[in-house]
Amino acid sequence: MSEKTALSPGPASRVPTGITTGDLARRLGVSPTTVRSWDRRYGIGPAVRLDGTHRRWAPGDVAVLEEMCRLTAAGTPPAEAARAARASGGTPPPRPPVAAAAPAPGDVRREYRGVVHAAARLDGPALEALLAGAVAAYGAAAAWEDVMVPALHAVGRTWESSGDLCVEVEHLLSWHVSTALRRAPGSERRGPGAPVLLACVPAERHTLPLEALAAGLAERGLPLRMFGAAVPAEALDAAVRRTGPAAVTLWSQTRSTADHALAGHVAATGFGLRGARTAPLVLLAGPGWAGRNPPPGAVRPAGLREALELLTQRCGARSEDA
Repeated sequence: MSEKTALSPGPASRVPTGITTGDLARRLGVSPTTVRSWDRRYGIGPAVRLDGTHRRWAPGDVAVLEEMCRLTAAGTPPAEAARAARASGGTPPPRPPVAAAAPAPGDVRREYRGVVHAAARLDGPALEALLAGAVAAYGAAAAWEDVMVPALHAVGRTWESSGDLCVEVEHLLSWHVSTALRRAPGSERRGPGAPVLLACVPAERHTLPLEALAAGLAERGLPLRMFGAAVPAEALDAAVRRTGPAAVTLWSQTRSTADHALAGHVAATGFGLRGARTAPLVLLAGPGWAGRNPPPGAVRPAGLREALELLTQRCGARSEDA
């Protein structure tokens, strides 16, 4: 074999570099059909095509598609997102700092759509960024009521209509919602004084609404103790007697879990010095408590914001008494 023949390029050396559409779709968390559709509709395509039809995506092409996904996850219409992704070459612009403000309806819709789309793609990094941004921009209460709850409901409806096909979407979204609420700013500035105890009743395991309340209290600098799901009655009684809380919030998602006897017992639990004993204010939070009057010493807030106001007033009054 001559040197010229030995050094001649073979078929393998002529194969273009880059990843296939299927590999790219798996990397982005979308379907190959979506990638091809974006190429046809918006010109977000690869620089190299094998035999004129088979797409091969180079690193620069991948970066543009990743920016396209980031923008659509944030609620940007696809055509506008495609133009911005092509113009940026796949490099996202720096995000300016956002000041806390009441969410405008259009902003909320964009945030909500972005969260739902990111959850459907199983895009954990996008979910983390979107939810953290909503909490930072609007506060925990508004982010919970206007972005997180609608997104959870939308994903839940999809799960119900498709059997178990979307259960992984709901689990991923719930985990990131919980993470965003626990990272809400304010925990480092909680003041002294009698805390607010937060607990699910013994048969209740839905904690996200209680975590939203905890995040709202933390933003206000109020002391709290979170006990989470399915707290046994004996453990709750011991915690009340040991901490002398200003208030106790009991969460019940359904009527089957609401424990009215336990609520009455907690509301009647006294602590403190003889002659100056006091009892906590009990908040019956959640739809499970509907249909019956609260026992003496307990109230049923209409929602998260009302619960925050009641607890803020209660903690302020206890601080003055102390």
